[in-house]
Amino acid sequence: MAPSSTLSRITKALLAPALALGATVGLASAPASAAVWNSCDQWGSTTLDGYTLYNDIWGSGAGSQCIWANSGTNWGVWADHPNTGGIKAYPNAKKVINKSITSLGSLSSSYNVTVPSSGAYNTSYDIWDTAYDYEIMLWVNKTGAVGPLGTSQGTLTLGGSTWTVYKGNNGANDVFSFVRSSNSSSGTVTILPILKWIKDTKGWFGNVTIGDVQFGYEITSSSGGLNFVTNSLTVSSS
Repeated sequence: MAPSSTLSRITKALLAPALALGATVGLASAPASAAVWNSCDQWGSTTLDGYTLYNDIWGSGAGSQCIWANSGTNWGVWADHPNTGGIKAYPNAKKVINKSITSLGSLSSSYNVTVPSSGAYNTSYDIWDTAYDYEIMLWVNKTGAVGPLGTSQGTLTLGGSTWTVYKGNNGANDVFSFVRSSNSSSGTVTILPILKWIKDTKGWFGNVTIGDVQFGYEITSSSGGLNFVTNSLTVSSS
């Protein structure tokens, strides 16, 4: 992830209203023409069903991108970004948690996506503490010339998947990236054990308060226009 993403995401996160905690079940996929909301604005956003949706075109050299939503958990993006290096955007849906790791009884998410076979991007969770000192990325699939920040810390099987773990810093915060060993278009990630592994096994942070759980598409290139669809999504905690 490019360093400039931090300031962009922090700015938007600080502006976003706090959301109610709880599980939301995603709806079946529907075409963009049936959307209840859409936006082609660079910073377009709305709140639906306890999730905040962002178009989030933050990178330099970006092209066109439009986001649509039938609900907070069924939404998609059309993006036409040039075939150049550097992340152009991270369209995403955000759920606010605002609980410390030790006070969480559970934190998990299920996803079902339809993503293109071309372009350069990753489908990922982006998880932040409330102070924005730490960023935990969970890459569930990737295509093209993309890779995580930092150096490899080896492989780990946890939270329902096997990951290669990377540790780095973008100049503003520490970044811990978990890249799934094989691409997945649907599944469930048990997030809390991953956070506890970082805290208790590695000691990379203490009992931080988890603020945002975001899920979306970190797009580097999608020349000619590509579609990314979140058919369903749940983020649940207790």
